[in-house]
Amino acid sequence: MGQPLEGKVILVTGASRGIGFEIARELGRAGASVVAHYSRTRHGAEAATAELPPDRKLLVQTDFSERRAGSTLWDLAVAWKGRVDVLVNNAAILAELDWDGPEDEWDRTWQATWQVNVVEPARLTRSAVRHFVENGDGTVISLSSWLAYRAGRAAMAAYSASKGALTALTKSVAGDYARQGVVAFNIAPGMVRTDMSIDAAEQFGGEEGTADQLAMGEWIPPVEIARIVVFLSRGDCRHLSGATIDINGASYMR
Repeated sequence: MGQPLEGKVILVTGASRGIGFEIARELGRAGASVVAHYSRTRHGAEAATAELPPDRKLLVQTDFSERRAGSTLWDLAVAWKGRVDVLVNNAAILAELDWDGPEDEWDRTWQATWQVNVVEPARLTRSAVRHFVENGDGTVISLSSWLAYRAGRAAMAAYSASKGALTALTKSVAGDYARQGVVAFNIAPGMVRTDMSIDAAEQFGGEEGTADQLAMGEWIPPVEIARIVVFLSRGDCRHLSGATIDINGASYMR
């Protein structure tokens, strides 16, 4: 029996670090051809796809802080093999808000967060949906966050709001395009052990102090998120479309 994703072409945004790194690697191990997107850290995308032969990997650089980067990325991804079967919206930034800071800084934080976390992923998703409808099927998987559903710190409001927006976008795709062969899912992780999350936790006792507040007493390994992406990419459970999959070690249950 072949690998579960053999023959599929999957685009992963933000594939050079953290969750995206593990997603790209696990998809490759499952047989997929991987388009590994990165913004600045090419060596990370190279490492994530190091196990793949040249004909099963494509590294693409675009900066989501630039207007229409999502469209450019999509065009390059499709041009590689003529199609993309799965889009994984993972790329994001986390910039904290200073509620007592200057107005200009407040504006810059919101604008940068929205551009990278919402506007370009939405543009990319639009391109993907049109492609999927034309081809008769396709999958969108978006990395949301438990902060889209539970109370977080006010300093992270821009990030939380952006993840809520991405969640709503993905649900809209699932509902409106279900009869045209498109399925869409949200994954909402809790505290995942990535550099971005560890940096954000420094104000709360660091990595160990934060772990003490979690039900299992430990952070989520990024590879567990990647394994969910592999499962959803297989296309075996199409009627799960529209669902949000929580993975937080029982620390937050809706």
